[in-house]
Amino acid sequence: MNNNVNKVSSMKRLIKYIFSHNKVAMTAVITSIFVSAVASSASGIFLFLLINNVITPALSSGFSSVVGTFVSIIVSMAVVYGLGVLSSFIYSFVIAKLGQSTLNSLRKDMFAKMEMLPVSYFDSNKHGDIMSYYTNDIDAIRQFISQSMIQIINTVFTLVILTVAMLIISIWLTIVVYVSAVVMVFIIKRIGGKATVNFVKQQDSTAKLEGFIEEIIGGEKVVKVFTHEAASTADFRKLNHVVKDDSVKANEFGNIVMPILSSIGNYMYVLIAVVGGIFCLISGFKNLSLTGFSAMNAAVIVSFLSMSRSFGQSIAQVSQQTSMCAMAFAGADRVFALIDEEPEYDDGAITLVNVRKTSDGTLSECTERTETWGWKGVNSNGETILTELNGNIVLNHVDFGYVADEIVLHDICINAKAGEKMAFVGATGAGKTTITNLINRFYDVADGSIFYDGINIKDIKKADLRRSLTVVLQDTNLFTGTVKENISYGKLDANDEEIYSAAKTANAYDFIEKLPNGFGTMLSSDGANLSQGQRQLLSIARASIADTPLLILDEATSSIDTRTEKLVQKGTDKLMDGRTVFVIAHRLSTVRSSDMILVLDHGRIIEEGNHKELISKQGTYYQLYTGAFELE
Repeated sequence: MNNNVNKVSSMKRLIKYIFSHNKVAMTAVITSIFVSAVASSASGIFLFLLINNVITPALSSGFSSVVGTFVSIIVSMAVVYGLGVLSSFIYSFVIAKLGQSTLNSLRKDMFAKMEMLPVSYFDSNKHGDIMSYYTNDIDAIRQFISQSMIQIINTVFTLVILTVAMLIISIWLTIVVYVSAVVMVFIIKRIGGKATVNFVKQQDSTAKLEGFIEEIIGGEKVVKVFTHEAASTADFRKLNHVVKDDSVKANEFGNIVMPILSSIGNYMYVLIAVVGGIFCLISGFKNLSLTGFSAMNAAVIVSFLSMSRSFGQSIAQVSQQTSMCAMAFAGADRVFALIDEEPEYDDGAITLVNVRKTSDGTLSECTERTETWGWKGVNSNGETILTELNGNIVLNHVDFGYVADEIVLHDICINAKAGEKMAFVGATGAGKTTITNLINRFYDVADGSIFYDGINIKDIKKADLRRSLTVVLQDTNLFTGTVKENISYGKLDANDEEIYSAAKTANAYDFIEKLPNGFGTMLSSDGANLSQGQRQLLSIARASIADTPLLILDEATSSIDTRTEKLVQKGTDKLMDGRTVFVIAHRLSTVRSSDMILVLDHGRIIEEGNHKELISKQGTYYQLYTGAFELE
C-alpha cells in the first residue's frame, strides 16, 4: 500500500515536472493532440452525414440534387484530415524536443544532487545501482514522455469526442458500446495489472544485473587473478535467470491483453450491427415505435460501427501503455528518491580566503592569488576576523563509529603542529584512514572535537576545509582527459610551468615525456594505458600542484616498486617540506623520518613517539619494525 502511494506521488510529481519545465511546449502538444483526436474521430460522423444527406436523398431524387452537399462534405473532410496530419506533425516534433529537455533537466538535477551527497551515501549504495538511475530509469521516463503520455492524452480526447458524437446520434447504441468498454476495462485491470507488477520487477532485476556487470567489469583483473570466471559466470546466470523469469511473466500477461481486447472489439462490432438491425426492424412497425428507435437507420448503424471500432482500438492502445507507465513511475520514484536525498550537512560559516601578510604580521584579505591563505570568520560583535592558515591540527578525545552503536575509534588525541610529519602505523582496520576521513569531514566525530589552526572544523565550510588540504590515496583515480589535465585537477588555473614543475617534483616528468604525446597524451578508463606506479606518480603530481599546507598520504607509495619509491620519496620530501603531513604506510621504512609516529590497534593509540623513541621502548612498533610482528 505504501509503495503504491509512492508510485502515485511519483506519477503526479513527474507530470508536474514535465509541465513546469515546458509549459508553452506542453500547451502546444495538448492543443495539437486535441485537433488530431478530432480528425481521427471524424470518420464516423462523415459517414453519417454522407449516408443521411447525400446517399439516401440521391437514391430518391437523383445525385444532381445533392452535389453541393456532397462537395461541402468532401471539402470539410479534406480540411479536417489535413489539420489532423499537420497537428500530428506538430506534436511529434515538439514532444521530441520536450522529452529530451525534460530528461536533460532530470539528469542535471540528479547529478547536481549526487555531487552534494556525503561520502557515506556512496559507501552504502552500489555504484551500479546509482548508474541505473541514469540508464534504466531515465530510459523508462523517456518512453513515457515520448509514447505513453501522448497515447493516453490522445485516447482521453478521442473517447470524449466519440462519446459526445455517439450520444448525439443514438443513446441506445452508446449504451451497448459502454457495456463492452466496461468488460474491456475489467480485463485490463485483471490481466494488465499482473503484467504491470512483473514489468516493474523486470526493471528492478535488470538494474541489479547491470550493477553486477559494472562491478565485474571494474574488477575483471581480480576475477582473472583468482580464476573466479566460473563462479562469476554462475552468479551472472542466476541474476540473468531472474531477469528472464520476470520478463517472461511480464510479457505473457502483457501480450495476451491485446488479442483479448481485439476479440471483445469484434464482438462489440457484431453486437452493434445486430442491435442496430433489431432497432431498425422495431422502428418499421408503427404500432411498436419506441422513443429512440424511430431515428434508427442505416446511417446510424454504419457510423456507429466505425466509431465503435475507434472506441475499442483506443482502449486497447492505452492498455498497452499501462506497463510502460508503471515502469516510468517506478523509475521516477527512484530518480526523485535520489533528488530528494539529504545533501551533505554543512553548518560551517568560516571560509578560506586569499590574504596578504605585512611585515608586522597583519593580515588583509585580497582578491588576487597570493599563495598565502587565511580563515575568514565573524566574531560575536560582527567584526571580521582573519586567522592565518598554518596547518595546526588537534584531535581532542575523539570517538567515532560508522554505525552509532559500533565505535571504531576510541579517545584519539593528536597534536600536529604546523610543518610536522605525523605517521600512522597499525594493522588493517586499526583506524588509520578513518582518522584522516574525520579531518576532512567525510564523516563527523561522535564525541570529542577536531581543531584546525585553533578553529573547530565544524565551524569551517566543508568546501573551504577540503580546499586547504590534499589527499593522495592508495587507489588512484584518473579521469578521461590528457595527462596535463589530470595533473591540473589539483589547480584548475595552473599554467604549463606549474604543471611541469609538479611533474618533476613527483619524478613523473621523465616517463610523461616518453609517452606518445607527452603531456598531451589522452588517458581513459582510469589511466588503464599506464602502469600502477605511473598512475600513482600522476596522483602525487596532482597533489604537488595543489600546494596546500596540509597533506595526507594514505598508502601513497604502496603501489610503487622499491626503485620507483626511492625516486618518489625524494619528490615527496620536497612536497612535505613546510607542510603538516599525515602519512599512513605499511612500509615502516617510509615513516622513520616522521616527527611523531602513532601506533594504532583496534581504534586506540597504544604507542606514540618518534622512530628512535619507539625503538628504545621495544614495544609493538619495535616488534613490527624488526619483523617480530607483521602488519596484516
